[in-house]
Amino acid sequence: MITRPLAEATLTRVLIATTPAPGHVVSMLEVAGELARRGHEVRWYTGQAFQRQVERVGAHFEPMSPELDFSGRSREEAFPEHAGLSGLANFKIGVRDIFYRTAPRQMDDLSKILERFPADCILADDMCYGACFVGERTGIPVAWLANSVYIWGSRDTAPLGRGLGPASSPLGRVRNALLRFVSDHVVMRDMRQEADRVRALVGLDRLRSSAMENIARPPALYLLGTVPSFEFPRSDLLPGTHFVGPLLGVPPEHFDPPAWWEDLDGDRPVVLITQGTTANDIDGLLRPAVRALADQEVLVVVTTGSDLDVERLRPLPANVRLERFIPYHHLLPRVDAMVTNGGYNGVNAALAQGVPLVVVPGSEEKPDVAARVEWAGAGVVLERRPVSEADLRAAVTTVLRDGSHRRRARALAEEHRSVDAPRRAADLIESMADSQGQIPTGGITR
Repeated sequence: MITRPLAEATLTRVLIATTPAPGHVVSMLEVAGELARRGHEVRWYTGQAFQRQVERVGAHFEPMSPELDFSGRSREEAFPEHAGLSGLANFKIGVRDIFYRTAPRQMDDLSKILERFPADCILADDMCYGACFVGERTGIPVAWLANSVYIWGSRDTAPLGRGLGPASSPLGRVRNALLRFVSDHVVMRDMRQEADRVRALVGLDRLRSSAMENIARPPALYLLGTVPSFEFPRSDLLPGTHFVGPLLGVPPEHFDPPAWWEDLDGDRPVVLITQGTTANDIDGLLRPAVRALADQEVLVVVTTGSDLDVERLRPLPANVRLERFIPYHHLLPRVDAMVTNGGYNGVNAALAQGVPLVVVPGSEEKPDVAARVEWAGAGVVLERRPVSEADLRAAVTTVLRDGSHRRRARALAEEHRSVDAPRRAADLIESMADSQGQIPTGGITR
């Protein structure tokens, strides 16, 4: 780990750029705050809905163009044509419209900011491709802060989206290569072509990389907001990859507990059911999970995350408490098990508190998050939806009673606590800026 006294660090101008969605902003808050605390000038380009959070951590807010800013809205509100999509089509169209096709205009916005703020480095979430384009065009070193699992291909793993575990044996590497070929040339061929088109639009050369990797060149620094024991081992990690530990956002300024808060102190185990901040399919997880646990000796807390038709959950069973949002900083230390659709930030927040999981993976990369939970031994993964009430009930019973899942979750929590994530990330960013992108290769290896 790189550790330098504050007085020895050269003050740096850091331009942060994030997709205007909660999962892409939350993990950046602690790092931005640490950089600002050290005296660096930090400007943050993102959606208007996050201005208060940005300024609270000491960064200067830089708004993105209104046509790019979907912050504060659900995906269906921002992209009505996505309503009703599911599976692979939902994933591909989401990546195309939310990340690829917005990148050229993001690049224009960021270029204008750089004219009046000559940044020494750019720190972006790993799907804010406009920031990557600016880095390629200007030579300014770029660091990525991951908002999910490691996204680069490897000889030791299958392509993303399949929810498969690692396989580094000779036969396993043959499997991975075949799946990667099919992904590149059949399943994701249209995404490869779209990435080529977008890059050509901004005057950048075609990258002959795998699908989902040919949109941008690798960053100088790739920061993963988790611990090594939650990520698949690879013999070919991207140079500049570092595991910095959990980045779970900053606690809210104020917290008014709900009226039932003292119920958490009872004798019954507490089970949290959540599907994150963007999923809105109430029948996919929330409704069957509530029904599955209705007559069990547990206290069930349900957080909807977004505006849902919660009337479809009523009448609520006597053991269920329903809220739109409760800060994880306050809730998770009181939870015994978590039922989730596999959102990366929520899963890492639970594991940082030693909470074992039941994962019913949704779309996007959530099957890959679920695969890591299963591989790490920290929970039970159920098949993709629809999921039965009986299977949910059995899975929750397993993680509550089988000590192995809890032991693994607690071991991961100890590993999380051993790392000062904001400090480590800031040290690495300083090193990158001081040396114009030449940073130590390889973070924590196994």
